[in-house]
Amino acid sequence: MKRTIKMMSLLVFLCFLVSLLVSVQPALAKDKIVVGMSRPLSGPLAVIGDSAFKPVYETWVAEVNAEGGIYVKEYGKKLPIELIIYDDKSDVGTMTRLTEKLIVEDKVDFLWPACGTAFIFAQAPIANKYEYVLVTAEGGATQIKDMLPSLPYIFVTLSFSDWYQLPVFADIMSKAGAKTAYVTYIADLHGIEYSGVAGIEFPKKGIEIVGTKSIPPDMKDWTPIIKDAKASNADIFCCFAYPDQVMPATGTSMGLGYNPKAWIGGPGVNFGFYKAAFGPAVEGILGFTMFSPKQSKAAKELADKLYKGKPIEVQDPWGHPCYWAGLEMWKQAIEKAGTLDQKKIRDILAKNKFKTVMGKTWFENGLLAKESHTGEIGQWQKGVYEVVGPEKDATAKLVYPKPAWPAPKK
Repeated sequence: MKRTIKMMSLLVFLCFLVSLLVSVQPALAKDKIVVGMSRPLSGPLAVIGDSAFKPVYETWVAEVNAEGGIYVKEYGKKLPIELIIYDDKSDVGTMTRLTEKLIVEDKVDFLWPACGTAFIFAQAPIANKYEYVLVTAEGGATQIKDMLPSLPYIFVTLSFSDWYQLPVFADIMSKAGAKTAYVTYIADLHGIEYSGVAGIEFPKKGIEIVGTKSIPPDMKDWTPIIKDAKASNADIFCCFAYPDQVMPATGTSMGLGYNPKAWIGGPGVNFGFYKAAFGPAVEGILGFTMFSPKQSKAAKELADKLYKGKPIEVQDPWGHPCYWAGLEMWKQAIEKAGTLDQKKIRDILAKNKFKTVMGKTWFENGLLAKESHTGEIGQWQKGVYEVVGPEKDATAKLVYPKPAWPAPKK
């Protein structure tokens, strides 16, 4: 009888050891953090994806991996980051399918963002459904801002229309003396958001919208719209669209001699390739931004990492500091949690303040806090994209009216 009891006790102990080993073994075997992304490697949004988040995550991951990776206490070591990237071909439907594939089939440890406002709108509920932390990059959140309390795993880094670009733009334009505006916008979620917010913010500052035109994504001939805008004699011309629309709108404005007192466009104006394409003609053009290398030592160091020794085409002072700061916060949250558990990391991101390239940075109800922003409105001045609004963050005074377009070369 005693022998039987001993044998049973030994068996129970052995079962306990086996279960302990099974529970510990995965932790011991973990050798990397796998991050999945659905990105526009081709299609119309590729130019944004290649110039916006891509240079940041490529530089950031290389830097982190060169140091051995991210230290995770649960595994007692640093884990390097491995990226799985699929091409969504700039198609929202393809992106949603690939996002589910990354989570359900590939079982990635983490999800990084797709590109574009409409893409965030579609990807956010999927990430939240599977309880995957999603720190976004390119794209605004006007339409999902009020939904964020029901999307606790979503954290938006980029500034956008009413958070708080157009309120600042309307303010500095009003102070400069602008009274009227002509608004063009792309017929998608991004354009609809911006034109809608302009319709709210401009009148608050005494700026009348004298013309509004919706444009299709494949707009080819800008002549009729630019002629109509010119005839309106509006002080401000707004092009709330993507580079594929902003670039030809700029060229047509120059060609037809349409030179309003203020010309704002984006995303597009904020990229270095805009300056590379139009050269000195960009003088005085306005867009969106979040920082200038002039603002701090950390900002200068980031600019050097991303831009030094590289062509101007790679620059994006609107998005790059936000995306870099977002990755810094994500890394610090993992280290603080000591685990790859999504809920614990989510809670830390939601409740803590972090030191990043933008200074003290934190999320407020899923959005990068306004107090963390280091700029909203940018303007090309003497070949440099300066912060001109709000005044507290400005690196240069607003130039208004903008200079005339350069005379065409003969």
